Amino acid sequence: MKREVNALLLSYSPDVRSLALKVRKLILDVIPNIEEQVDTSANIIGYGFGPGYADLICVIMPQKSGVNLGFYKGTQLPDPKGLLEGTGKLHRHIKLRTATDVQSSALKALLKAAVAAYKKRTGDSA
Repeated sequence: MKREVNALLLSYSPDVRSLALKVRKLILDVIPNIEEQVDTSANIIGYGFGPGYADLICVIMPQKSGVNLGFYKGTQLPDPKGLLEGTGKLHRHIKLRTATDVQSSALKALLKAAVAAYKKRTGDSA
């Protein structure tokens, strides 16, 4: 999968590629057994516990000046540090610009909350 990720990121600047790979590592470290799916037509890297949209936890969305990390049903997540942005009915994202942004404990907490929300939605007790 790493090869597909690298292929998707080739068209972005070295800084954006590096940042996206740091976000990827964080997700893979924080959420054991998460499945990674590269969608080249949408320019995103999705993470979830199955192939369906309802199994989605988050997506990496590379941008020209950074990386957005989108959360499925982000409107339902606790966000005491106010990291989440967006105006849609369901989804929210975080704009990440530096490696320091990726190291935030609040970001790790959001990833864990997204997994907990998924488990609650699906009745997964694992």
